[in-house]
Amino acid sequence: MDELPRVLALLWGREEPRRGPKPKFDIRAIARAGIELADAEGLPALSMARVAAELGVTTMALYRYVDSKDELLLAMLDTAYDSPPRRQPTGTWRTQLQSWARANHAAVLRHPWIVQISLSDPPLGPNTVAWMERGLLAFRDTGLGQQERLSSLLVLEVYVRGHVLLTSSLGTGIEQDYAFARGLARVVDATSFPALSAALASGSLEDDGDLSGEEFEFGLQTLLDGIGTLVAGRRRRQSPK
Repeated sequence: MDELPRVLALLWGREEPRRGPKPKFDIRAIARAGIELADAEGLPALSMARVAAELGVTTMALYRYVDSKDELLLAMLDTAYDSPPRRQPTGTWRTQLQSWARANHAAVLRHPWIVQISLSDPPLGPNTVAWMERGLLAFRDTGLGQQERLSSLLVLEVYVRGHVLLTSSLGTGIEQDYAFARGLARVVDATSFPALSAALASGSLEDDGDLSGEEFEFGLQTLLDGIGTLVAGRRRRQSPK
């Protein structure tokens, strides 16, 4: 079995920091210092030196815990997500997935820099793995195969992250909607863009809902409708004739 990278071993509580003076903090404390910095100033402001300064230690002291900024980001990611919501003892697969997706969305909205992290490997920290387990448990009685469960959960994860990325880039609120509608009105005409012109004329683009609220729910329910169609099809094929 391949050994876990040291930062993951620390997150899972399977390894101690490298030799040296008695540690003043642990990997989670380092991650929380990085999170506070990224929340306040954005991910570009993050550096090993800045985090060390926040903790009142030298940069070299951090290397007892993490070998690079990428490992720091991995620890921050796992800590920012925290633990997933507990699975409800009752409830359909749909209500369980709704709870999972909404909690996931809220977690990423609290720390939107999460979607800016470039991952070379899937995150394997204890919290992110727990989120995956919690999501997969929702499919337990659906009749879907393992690959279908994994793919369905991935679709929801991509939707959550993509929605937060769009929201954090464009902003939310009526003023943004009006600005977008005014901009479109300057460049489209009914002959070349009949569909967009009809949407503009309806006024829908001037009040397109709350991106982080109403619009998120619309997309979530649409995705769950699609998964529901897949579940219903599997159940029909598996039911006795």
